[in-house]
Amino acid sequence: MTEFIVIVESGADARIATKLAERVLQEKFDWLDNDILQHCFQWTGLEEGTEFSCWRDIRKIIDDAKKQLKYNEPRYLGHYSKGVSLEADGAASIKILNLVRFLQKTRHIKAVIFIRDLDNQPERKEGIEQARSAHINKTPKLEIIIGAADPKREAWVLNGFISSNQQEEQILEEIKNKLSFDPCIESHRLRATSEKEPERIRNVKVVVEQLTGNMEREKQCWEDTSLKHLRERGVDTGLTDYICEVEERLAAIILSE
Repeated sequence: MTEFIVIVESGADARIATKLAERVLQEKFDWLDNDILQHCFQWTGLEEGTEFSCWRDIRKIIDDAKKQLKYNEPRYLGHYSKGVSLEADGAASIKILNLVRFLQKTRHIKAVIFIRDLDNQPERKEGIEQARSAHINKTPKLEIIIGAADPKREAWVLNGFISSNQQEEQILEEIKNKLSFDPCIESHRLRATSEKEPERIRNVKVVVEQLTGNMEREKQCWEDTSLKHLRERGVDTGLTDYICEVEERLAAIILSE
């Protein structure tokens, strides 16, 4: 079966990225119901039998591939074109793509999805884009999709948050008054990293916790909120860009299968 490799920071990242991608594809192809979707492709990690791989585990995964699959890792040169140095995450992304090229010999891998929190480091996305540029025209064909959450995945959750009852409306109003802006419309402004006062209210993770309280409520923000709404609110958080990448790059694979 066709495989789409998912590279993320956590299982929560994988859930939001894959579900959103499925929704985008089903919007684009009205014949793609849940039953057909299951047989079109599967989300996998670099290692067989996994659903995703984490950035922090890449070195170990590559070392295991060397031992178990006789993978011969290409020598790392530290730049991707004409001596231009790789930005943050560029080297790791190239190493991942090199391994995927090797895995394509025995597995039907058609795409790699890179999901990354920028964490106030825009060079992370630049590095992944450099890696994509270095691999995009190689054979066999491999689509490379980038989802860069600015500043974090939780900003995407807030983009999809719509109050469902009076209590949630009240909590949101209190947060808006403290911030002097709507955290769901401008979640990219929640850049604090501390969970201590006075920075706490500007930490995107803290705001998501206050508004949703649990993962089930959080999931509704990307599973139930309309894609139109997400596209409109996600311009500054990288969510709209990710949706566009799925529409353009993953959809092309579905059409070609």
